Amino acid sequence: MNAPDRFELFLLPEGASKLTIEPDTKAANAIIVDFEKEDHTLGNLIRAYLLKDPKVLFAAYKIEHPLFAKFKMRIQTIEGYDPKLALKSACNEIVKNLSKIHNNFETEWNLQTLAQEDVYM
Repeated sequence: MNAPDRFELFLLPEGASKLTIEPDTKAANAIIVDFEKEDHTLGNLIRAYLLKDPKVLFAAYKIEHPLFAKFKMRIQTIEGYDPKLALKSACNEIVKNLSKIHNNFETEWNLQTLAQEDVYM
């Protein structure tokens, strides 16, 4: 079978970088970010959060081959706004929202656990 071993989809080789950022020579105020060992899950999430920022003019990603867990993302922002800062802001917003989801889940889980304990007492 042509598919790589499952562990190759998420384990970085020793010394490899999770992402690399390089300037986009085809557009002003734009970067290309290569993500290693990631797929549509992260690519689409980051793209969606980038596009919520009114200072981001363009954000898209592509996966060059379905068997390899890596994608390229292109980010272009308005003049005077660093695309790296836009990426960092989007990632911070994602982490903040995931924290809220985690806290809400824990609260509901604890309430459910207490309710079940009351039923069995």
